[in-house]
Amino acid sequence: MAQLATSLKRFGLSDRLIRRNPLYYPRARRLLREFDALDAAAREAWRRSRTQRILAAARATDYGRRVGVPESLADWPLLEKPALRERPADFLARPAFLSVSAATSGTTGMPLQLRRSFECVAYEQAVIDHLMEIGGADRHCRAAVLRGDDIKDPRDREAPFWRLTHGGRRMVFSSNHLDAATLPHFVAALREYAPEVIFAYPTVLESLCSLMLEHGDELHVPLTMCGSEVLTPATSQIARRALHTRVLAWYGQAERVAWAQGNPEDGFRFLGSYSVNELQRVESPDDRPVDGTETYELIGTGLWNEAMPLVRYRTGDQVRLRQGSDPRAVAAGVETFHSVIGRSGDYLVAPSGARLMGIDHIPRNVPHLVRTQFIQESADSITLLVVPAPGFDEECRRMLLQHAALKLPPSMKVRIETTTQLVRNASGKAPLVVRQV
Repeated sequence: MAQLATSLKRFGLSDRLIRRNPLYYPRARRLLREFDALDAAAREAWRRSRTQRILAAARATDYGRRVGVPESLADWPLLEKPALRERPADFLARPAFLSVSAATSGTTGMPLQLRRSFECVAYEQAVIDHLMEIGGADRHCRAAVLRGDDIKDPRDREAPFWRLTHGGRRMVFSSNHLDAATLPHFVAALREYAPEVIFAYPTVLESLCSLMLEHGDELHVPLTMCGSEVLTPATSQIARRALHTRVLAWYGQAERVAWAQGNPEDGFRFLGSYSVNELQRVESPDDRPVDGTETYELIGTGLWNEAMPLVRYRTGDQVRLRQGSDPRAVAAGVETFHSVIGRSGDYLVAPSGARLMGIDHIPRNVPHLVRTQFIQESADSITLLVVPAPGFDEECRRMLLQHAALKLPPSMKVRIETTTQLVRNASGKAPLVVRQV
């Protein structure tokens, strides 16, 4: 099944059949244009109607019945991530074959098995394409992709480190091969291909642009779009210097319960047609205003996934609001906010200096895991801590090592260790990756 999905993606068929499904995608694009033109009252009326549709789907799930099939959104309890992880079938509102599967380990190493409706997948793609248009690009343009894709064996150090997909409209790079030695090949390929947009993890973008500036290289790419990690002001700045590009970013989650877009300079804005958001003030002795901001936890109710409707879901993510902002206006997408925090890049560092991306993919689809954490003790030594669930066995270990071999060069040795306690940082969080080098 994974090989089929990869093949569909390579030839662009998944875009046409699923992500841009003709039954849902055109309507989603039309809604995005029309929603922007609505006045405040009309927007709120639309959101109420859509929320009731999602709540009706949620009430039909085992989870909805267990919490008493509440009629009002405010009457639903907060949904914690472990509840979704432990009993994902309880949140299904329709048979699994009528949806698209998804899996993630998340930035905390907590595996989740998810389902998405076809309408949800199409709306997500429409939102990305809408953001591209805001940035001045067209979805049919040439694009370079520098994310966590597995292009070739990590041991293969000979160019090319990329492949063309989507009939030549995408050049997908192996970011795990990017370092000082391979940089000339990356730059030459980008210069010849001349992409109109780059899709990148911010961590990879920072590596590429930092290396380019060190070597005196420059490119001209009209638009750069980042997702999956925090885009910092520093990364945005060096990208503009190295690529002479406009930089935009989006924030979302595998659970599809909220979406925001913008950039570090102008701020970010939640998309009002995507979800109903709640912002709860974070109160703790360590919570002090930073750069004139205040911290809030994000709770989201996605408006599009009727296959697995998640109501009042605690994302675990926090956002910073400028002091004096109205949290309700920010949550509704009326006001911008400063930044998303706590979602920085989780990567390992290869002996060559390359930042190895897609580390969160290693535990993905491996059964009987509660949580995982990677401890990098040296350039070539990794300990993978596993909090096991009942049933974790040698086959699970084999799968983890097999997945790791797709991401890491053979000089990096991985040792698996089961534990009941992960390593925590100064704020008490247990990140997916702890680098001690």
